[in-house]
Amino acid sequence: MTTSADEELLRRAVAIAAHAVTLGDAPYGSLLAGPDGAVLAEAHNTVRRDDDISAHPELKLARWAARELAPEVAARTTMYTSCQPCGMCTGAIARSGLGRVVYALSTDQLVALNPESGAWPEVPQDGPALLAEARLPIEAYYRR
Repeated sequence: MTTSADEELLRRAVAIAAHAVTLGDAPYGSLLAGPDGAVLAEAHNTVRRDDDISAHPELKLARWAARELAPEVAARTTMYTSCQPCGMCTGAIARSGLGRVVYALSTDQLVALNPESGAWPEVPQDGPALLAEARLPIEAYYRR
């Protein structure tokens, strides 16, 4: 359930996305707000500019939060983002311990507006394999 305060911060994320376009960057913007609604950090997509496929604003903010915020603070934050986070960003958000995400445009809505956005191919994966060998470094690390 979103509130009017959520909508105001979400509008700011959309404005960040719009500003990114004026800079020649892709139209995605995000911000991270503390429990009191104060903006802690902002970012926009710089995939093309940085020649970095991981330069999504949600990932940048999740990494920032993991580095800069205590876990109990991160858990009380909300990320506001112009589009629903992709799988890569969703994983980073979960690992960073952020408390909530509010987005303006769903992935399905994005693909309807720009069909190329949903044109990622499925990559085959094979495994698991070599359990006896692969478990050794894992066990060594976690037994410390």
